[in-house]
Amino acid sequence: MPVIYIDVPWLLQRHEEVLPKQPTVSDFSALVAAVARHRVDPPRLGTNSDAAWRAAALLHTLALLKPLPASNIRFACSMAVAYMHISGEGIDPPYGALVDLARDILENRADIFDAADRIRSWRI
Repeated sequence: MPVIYIDVPWLLQRHEEVLPKQPTVSDFSALVAAVARHRVDPPRLGTNSDAAWRAAALLHTLALLKPLPASNIRFACSMAVAYMHISGEGIDPPYGALVDLARDILENRADIFDAADRIRSWRI
């Protein structure tokens, strides 16, 4: 399957679907950063940028940059799942594991490469 690149309108559409009653985006630059980051190839020497890495880039960037006034973890996790879905790769993380990953990112216990590895391990 070819690489799927998302854009800011895609993130805004997912925001409306996932958080329809939540406040609007308060920092559009965070969305632009997430879009730019998921397009990097390769992310570092010797590492390929697969769908899991791109989903991790969205999760990591959105969790850390907090584009919304609230519910940023939920938004970041939802975007990672949605990206894997449009890439043709479903994931089935154990209950709470995706939120735990986002918290690990926020507390500097996981970086983007750790996040990609976890997402890969949840592929179905």
